[in-house]
Amino acid sequence: SGMEVEPFLESARHRDRVRAAYGFTEKHIVVGKIARLFELKGHEFVIAAAGDILSRVPEIRFLFVGDGTLQEKYKAEIARRGLSEYFLFAGLVPPTEIPAMLSAMDIVVHTSLREGLARVLPQALLAGKPVVSFDVDGAREVVVDGETGFLLPPKDGQALVASILTLAADPGMRERFGNAGQGRFAEQFDHRSMTARIREIYREILERKS
Repeated sequence: SGMEVEPFLESARHRDRVRAAYGFTEKHIVVGKIARLFELKGHEFVIAAAGDILSRVPEIRFLFVGDGTLQEKYKAEIARRGLSEYFLFAGLVPPTEIPAMLSAMDIVVHTSLREGLARVLPQALLAGKPVVSFDVDGAREVVVDGETGFLLPPKDGQALVASILTLAADPGMRERFGNAGQGRFAEQFDHRSMTARIREIYREILERKS
């Protein structure tokens, strides 16, 4: 579905403010996930991958945006692994704040196991962020593997670790993927061009009928 693309295209201006508010410094590489803390959203895969990732790149921080019934369970699991200082739970933020939250991130992960086309995928690309996503449902409509991000076999923890480490080690790749996503999807997801396309389809159907 279409959306206002400008807030995402212009989101970079919020980056310093949001990162400062959450205590991130210049050296931190923020891996973010925007989703309800709910079954099938796949936060547990990120938590399970975190130890391996942090042992290689201790500057990484994980930012979970969203609320839900599993928050305490996830926090307990993170604490059990001794990783609490590396995870930040932002809770529920209003939709208007999503562009700003994305601006604070360096890599966006999407580890849901079932979803149509998650809005966060086009939103992340419009905000110029590389995406690491399980290849489920609508993800491949948006994430071009090796161009705007990485598509992984669902539940593949090793691939998740490898993809995040690859992007973490290469700021140039992060920027390239982000720019490619922005360029590719800015017009496609703009609600005005969507409306125009829908009108065009209707017109063709009506002309065929007449």
